[in-house]
Amino acid sequence: MDRRPTSHDVARLAGVSQSTVSFVFTGRPGISEATRTRVLQAAAELSYRPNLAARSMRTQRTGRLAVVAPISTLYPVTLLSGAIAAAQQEDYVVEVVSLPPTTADRDERLAEVIESRQYEGILSFTPLRAPAAAADTGTVVLAVGELDDEMHVTGEFTDAQPIVEMMEHLAAMGHRRFVHFAGPQDYPSARARRQAYLATVQRLGLTSLGVVDGDWSGRSGEEALNSLPDDAPPLAVIAANDVVATGALRAATLRGWTVPGDVSITGWDDHHQSAYLVPSLTSVAQDRERLGAHSMRRLIASVRGEAAPDKPEGLLRIIWRESTGAPGVADDRAG
Repeated sequence: MDRRPTSHDVARLAGVSQSTVSFVFTGRPGISEATRTRVLQAAAELSYRPNLAARSMRTQRTGRLAVVAPISTLYPVTLLSGAIAAAQQEDYVVEVVSLPPTTADRDERLAEVIESRQYEGILSFTPLRAPAAAADTGTVVLAVGELDDEMHVTGEFTDAQPIVEMMEHLAAMGHRRFVHFAGPQDYPSARARRQAYLATVQRLGLTSLGVVDGDWSGRSGEEALNSLPDDAPPLAVIAANDVVATGALRAATLRGWTVPGDVSITGWDDHHQSAYLVPSLTSVAQDRERLGAHSMRRLIASVRGEAAPDKPEGLLRIIWRESTGAPGVADDRAG
């Protein structure tokens, strides 16, 4: 029977000491990137896997991290996939741990998870109160606050600056008349976009046909556009998301208004189908996977006692497509 490779085998192949191999797999700082890479390559070549139980007894490190979530909700898959991929790149095992929906039960369950000493660090994208047990066990608890308990965006993606940039660009193209089809105002992101719209209208001296309140549905966008007077065009519609924008695009077409000739329409979220609509929809892409990875790297840095990584650039970016153009200029795709 083939012998299972050991850390001594890895050290011999990598040309380093056995303690260096141990330091690499326990995440100890002070190891150069070149040495770390050499050790990991040797480990991969030998199919070496550290003994997590033995490592935990020796170093109080388990090589395991947890992402916690209220049991009644589900994190966006892209946030989780980004976080898990980032942890795996650093050779951590990640588990998703469900917490009860009520605050008291949640605190009790979190304390149990921490006191189990199974995890070096715990990441939450929703608000979380770390119990005293965390300090006693050395477990790092990081709540990044990107979502609230109802899974409404509250963090990085409430930044409404893209609304400002879209309106500035459309105004530079000649648009003077705008309207905002808003999302439900119990969402921080919807409130932020509404405020950005109103502030930009005032700052640029634009004409606003108002803010039409609604939900995130296509029907909401369709009804909002149908509520506009016949002389509304030329007009720029700033929709709360791509689904609302799609409803507005349908309603404009049925009214005989050209897009973007009579009406320019923007969305938010950059849904997969938005690039394939006719016309394709200008939208705002949100890189949730990179945000999830960044959040996990923050946790790992804290676990290792290292400096927090810099926030990545470009988490939000505008994707300009055919649904926007200068007022009175018809879409010429058919030509």
